[in-house]
Amino acid sequence: MRTEIASLGEFGLIDHLTKDIKLTQKSSIKGVGDDAAVVDNGENRTLVTTDLLLEGIHFDLVYTPLKHLGYKAAVVNFSDIYAMNGKPQQITVSLGISKRFSVEDLEDFYSGLKLACEIYGVDIVGGDTTSSLTGFTISITCIGSVEKRKIVYREGAKNSDLIYVSGDLGASYMGLQLLEREKSVFDGDKDFQPDFGGREYLLERQIKPEARKDIIQLLEENGIIPTSMIDLSDGLSSDLLHICNRSNVGCQLFEERIPIDYQTAAMAETFNMNVTTVALNGGEDYELLFTVPLHLHEKMSKLEAIRLVGHITPPEQGCYLVTRDGQEMQLRAQGWNPIADE
Repeated sequence: MRTEIASLGEFGLIDHLTKDIKLTQKSSIKGVGDDAAVVDNGENRTLVTTDLLLEGIHFDLVYTPLKHLGYKAAVVNFSDIYAMNGKPQQITVSLGISKRFSVEDLEDFYSGLKLACEIYGVDIVGGDTTSSLTGFTISITCIGSVEKRKIVYREGAKNSDLIYVSGDLGASYMGLQLLEREKSVFDGDKDFQPDFGGREYLLERQIKPEARKDIIQLLEENGIIPTSMIDLSDGLSSDLLHICNRSNVGCQLFEERIPIDYQTAAMAETFNMNVTTVALNGGEDYELLFTVPLHLHEKMSKLEAIRLVGHITPPEQGCYLVTRDGQEMQLRAQGWNPIADE
């Protein structure tokens, strides 16, 4: 019997391959199933996360400058560490390079990588380089740290907890749609000038995202430790379901509260897309989605750049989106799946 990989989906495949893995080292606190692995380091916890980026799957060099790619490749790993309420400290960088890339190309990539590390206070401490027959491959491992008492997992959300999200959603996906549209018009025309006027915010969210270090600092300054947290890489719907599944809870998410930038809404209208669907399923926003106890509502309401979007319910009530007209729609994990059939 042959089972197609695409039939399981990315997270189904991970669960299938890792379900029988047992941690045998006393220092191994948390393995597969969160934004980062957790290793005991005395009073602190060491966090470890790895990302693999493949040309043609995760990025397109037709419209992605190598400097921006280096920056983004680092930042998306930092985001995983922040999602554990930790601080990124070191990265290792491994590259697979085809012959079409020059030393100058790799210098551009590394200039973006080093800029991200400089801004976020992270050291590049090692890696590996090899030849590739399939274009450009990037693998980055990020190591971070967090105090034992402050670590936050995807599990931990409790009934009546409030659900918050930072920033706004859907902009990165609309930036990608804009880039893909202009690429299709370009089609090899050297004199073609893309039309990005008034859409710079969308492009920046796609090509040069930022990790929400500021939100982690804001929560720390106000003495708030979330009960659960995840970074929004796969879409609000998919990532909220990760929290609910790991925490064994349900949720109510309110459509009218989902934060959406004006440029995102305008671009969705241009593409004849439902902007709520874009915000729910677009992915690559790298905002933080987290839950806090109900009694912190007044304190949370005074914080900027954070939006209350829903609340946690008992597991038997399921996971639903409450639409603007009061209808309840079951949440589904419809975010991007990198191993799906084309």
